[in-house]
Amino acid sequence: MPREIITLQVGQCGNQIGMEFWKQLCLEHGISKDGILEDFATQGGDRKDVFFYQADDQHYIPRALLMDLEPRVINGIQTGDYRNLFNHENLFMSKEGGGAGNNWASGYHQGKSVEEDLMDMIDREADGSDSLEGFVLCHSIAGGTGSGMGSYLLETLNDRYSKKLVQTYSVFPNQNEISDVVVQPYNSLLTLKRLTLNADCVVVLDNTALNRIAVERLHIPNPSVSQTNSLVSTANMIRKTTVLDVMRRLLQTKNIMVSPNARTKEASQAKYISILNIIQGEVDPTQVHDSLQRIRERKLVNFIEWGPASIQVALSRKSPYVQTAHRVSGLMLASYTGIRHLFSKCLSQYSLLRKRQAFLDKYRSFPLFDDNDLSEFDESREIIESLVDEYKACESPDYIKWGMEDPDHILTGEGNATGSVAPNLAI
Repeated sequence: MPREIITLQVGQCGNQIGMEFWKQLCLEHGISKDGILEDFATQGGDRKDVFFYQADDQHYIPRALLMDLEPRVINGIQTGDYRNLFNHENLFMSKEGGGAGNNWASGYHQGKSVEEDLMDMIDREADGSDSLEGFVLCHSIAGGTGSGMGSYLLETLNDRYSKKLVQTYSVFPNQNEISDVVVQPYNSLLTLKRLTLNADCVVVLDNTALNRIAVERLHIPNPSVSQTNSLVSTANMIRKTTVLDVMRRLLQTKNIMVSPNARTKEASQAKYISILNIIQGEVDPTQVHDSLQRIRERKLVNFIEWGPASIQVALSRKSPYVQTAHRVSGLMLASYTGIRHLFSKCLSQYSLLRKRQAFLDKYRSFPLFDDNDLSEFDESREIIESLVDEYKACESPDYIKWGMEDPDHILTGEGNATGSVAPNLAI
């Protein structure tokens, strides 16, 4: 029986990458831009009901909610090629339309002020599901709406749907470029706290690594936003219904899924905790088994010493409606300690701004920071520092003793991410 997934697209970035996901899903399921099943796809046995529902007029409609505090991107979707695909009752744009001004506090505050409207949309979509599996959130951690309103949604979902899985596609800013969002480090840190405490599974889409892949592998000298977003859509494989059971098993520990950083000396010394390989296409299971056996016997992967070398494989059928150049394609997700260096960079950039007390007035004007109360920043920093410490401890053979002598090192969230916060998977 299908288990439904509801997708929440928040902010400019979240709606842009979310749109790429739906384009890919429509192609793979043989659904037209208007939501009509193509004539050549009527005999398919794929499970569309996980991400789509069928309306009375037989149109397939995404189980998606598109949210933004300024109208430009959603208006573009409403006037674009896929304007008839989405349920227009599932589109939310702020009545003021001024956005969040790249300010996490503004996005968080505005999200709280319209909580009833947002949750009415989510509840209505959840009530229309026969057996809801959980939610997927697409957003950026650096701006205002995706980070701030996205953070508020994470907390609210954790409170109202605590037994449902919450997976995020979280876009991290390019660490090698100077951002025009001067408060980006503040926004990132505050969002990281919510991801750590409220999400079961976080797919980190590191723009630094994505740009490197586009340049080195695809030979694109100056990749555009649309090109990197298209690259992100290839990660769509992990949303396949055929691997939901595998994902559920791996997420029973309620930890965080993250991505490896760019290739660095530090990253090369990192260790893997567990690996999930998703293989799509025509493949012989015995060849897969033999390959895994060779990897284990020759110790070709640097795994942690305090647990078994965990490598799982999920085999998925290729869509018969999409022509590809290769017989087999694959995606590896892995719990990877090297992600701590990305978090450390976020902390370093935050510390540089905080040391100068720069731009804090942008936050003091909102309730969470009124009366010059900056404890929210301090608490967020402590949580991420502890997260980095635990990733580092994971590389030690005596990790299982970590935090036993100093219980303050053990993070406890308010629901999903209780206890250890070491990652479960990485893309």
